[in-house]
Amino acid sequence: MTEADPVAIRHMRRALRLACDSVASGGGPFGAVIARGEEVVAEGNNRVTLELDPTAHAEVTAIRQACRALGRFDLRGLTLYSSCEPCPMCLAAIHWARLDGAFFAGTRWDAAAAGFDDELLYREVAAPLEQRQVPTRPLLPEEGKQPFADWLTKADRTPY
Repeated sequence: MTEADPVAIRHMRRALRLACDSVASGGGPFGAVIARGEEVVAEGNNRVTLELDPTAHAEVTAIRQACRALGRFDLRGLTLYSSCEPCPMCLAAIHWARLDGAFFAGTRWDAAAAGFDDELLYREVAAPLEQRQVPTRPLLPEEGKQPFADWLTKADRTPY
């Protein structure tokens, strides 16, 4: 799909409408749509303040809804349309969900101008542990290997 694709444009306009509706209902100014071609599989809006959940970003709520609707955690074959460039957490969720792609309208700089500055998160992810603003330190690293060993020996595990 390209930006000129009328289906993609329709989905993006829906994501933007969800963002505006979210503002009107007391949520944050973000909306997202997950689609398979013309079919809308899921929609989400920012519910951080409404649900008191800092992870309830529009992209994450749409991913959760799509997974429930399809009965799977792998969203290959679907595309996400977001009213704004995904933050680092949402970008990670997009990757973990295995979405085929993502389009966005507003940029992270547009979000920053409205008081949603993710630049700190971009810097924190790249920073060495000892330089992060939130202290992040290893504890019991040898014992931390046991869950992975258990995982590797579990014959009926579901890979993801």
